[in-house]
Amino acid sequence: MAIISVKKQTRMQKHFPRLLVGGGLVGLVSAFVLMVEKIAVLKNPDYVPSCNINPILACGSVINTPQASAFGFPNPIIGLIGFTAVIVVGVSLLAGMQITKKWYWRMFWIGTVLGTAFIHWLFFQSVYRIGALCPYCMVVWVVTIPVFWYTTLWCLREGFLALPKGWNKAANFVQQNHGGILLSWYLVITGLILHHFWYYFGF
Repeated sequence: MAIISVKKQTRMQKHFPRLLVGGGLVGLVSAFVLMVEKIAVLKNPDYVPSCNINPILACGSVINTPQASAFGFPNPIIGLIGFTAVIVVGVSLLAGMQITKKWYWRMFWIGTVLGTAFIHWLFFQSVYRIGALCPYCMVVWVVTIPVFWYTTLWCLREGFLALPKGWNKAANFVQQNHGGILLSWYLVITGLILHHFWYYFGF
C-alpha cells in the first residue's frame, strides 16, 4: 500500500503543476483576447469580432449581453486575475516550493470552485438564454474544469481537504477514475450543446 501511494503522489506532483501552468496560460490568453475584443466593440459598435464564425459560434452575440458583465464589469477581467493566480501557483510548485498551509490550498480550491460554478452558469446562459456560443469563452470553460478537478484531487491526496467518514470508497473510485470522470463531464456538456443546437449542426 505504501509503495503504491508514493508512486501516485510522485505522478501527481509531476503533472499537477504543469496542468496549472498550461491551463492558466491558455485561459489567460483567451481572457486577454476577449478583453481586447470587448474594448474594440466599445470603441466601434459596428466592429465584427474575430470569433464570429457563424450564427451560433459568435462572440458578437454574447459580448454585449448583460451576462457578459455579470458583476458590472466585463467577465474577462475575472479571467485575467484568476488565471494569473493559477499560473503563479503552478510556477511556484514547478520551482520546488513546498506549500503546506491548509488555508492557502483551501482558498485556492474555493477559487476554482467559484470559477467552475461561474463558467457553468455562463454555459447555461449562453446555450439556453442567449442562444449563441463564444469560442474564446468555450476555451475558458475547457481549461477551468480540469483546473478545478485536479486541484480537488490534489487537495484530497495531500490532506488539505477532508471528506466525511464513509466516503473513502467514493474517494478511491474518483482517484482511480479521474480521467474517465473528466471525459464524461466534457461529453455531457458537448451533448447538451449539440442537442440544443442540433437544428443548425445536424445533417
